[in-house]
Amino acid sequence: TMTTNVTYLADQEAAERDEETMLQLVWRQFRKHKMAVLGMTVLLLLIVGVVVGPIVTPYDIERSSLRERYQPPSLVHPFGTDDLGRDMLTRILAGGRISLNIGFMSMVVALAIGVTVGSVAGFYGGKVDNILMRFTDIMLTLPRLFLLIIMVLLLRGINWPYLQESGGIVAIILVLGVLSWMSIARLVRGAFLSLRQMEFVEAARSLGLSNRRIIVRHILPNAVTPVIVAATLGMARAIISESGLSFLGFGVQPPTPTWGNMLSNA
Repeated sequence: TMTTNVTYLADQEAAERDEETMLQLVWRQFRKHKMAVLGMTVLLLLIVGVVVGPIVTPYDIERSSLRERYQPPSLVHPFGTDDLGRDMLTRILAGGRISLNIGFMSMVVALAIGVTVGSVAGFYGGKVDNILMRFTDIMLTLPRLFLLIIMVLLLRGINWPYLQESGGIVAIILVLGVLSWMSIARLVRGAFLSLRQMEFVEAARSLGLSNRRIIVRHILPNAVTPVIVAATLGMARAIISESGLSFLGFGVQPPTPTWGNMLSNA
């Protein structure tokens, strides 16, 4: 028993060392791409700004003063004021926080759906693959903006208090997530089709591991790189889609600020 425990601990430590080495390798490769580092720096500055900005600014996002309507940029109001006398800089920072949250959470929904569909299709193949991929192709051919508007309006009609109280944020997250998983599913499927023939998968099968364990513990970690890239691009598309919906009046409803509805009211 002691020998078994020692062997188990040694294997666990070796796995942790391998994981650390892989993370270091990814970071070293990432640092070689100067544009990627620049993009990450800009993104981090943006995140810090929208998270910290509304806290340190002296104005409340809902504070209005009709005597200060349409003030030009000044030291007191660096970006001026809107039609209700609210500080534009404070609302832009607060709106950025909401827009980034919508983009991130919608991609979490899209990842959950896309990774599940892609991994099942790529691992099992055959009829399962055909059915899931044909459904994915159909979803890709549908007009995205039209579906976004229709689904948002349908969700607004549901008498669920949480949907109503969120000012449309939850509805936007769900709709964007449900309509953004297709490219992720195709990437994951392609990775699974190539990885399922590898020797380590055959070894896992010979040990009697379940299909679920093989998918989650052995194949999926090796297919995560294209998923991260797709999720990053998808988050940017989700933010743009939310801004477009809010600009058209179908997104997050005022007085909750987002970049889209602020642009619509400009």
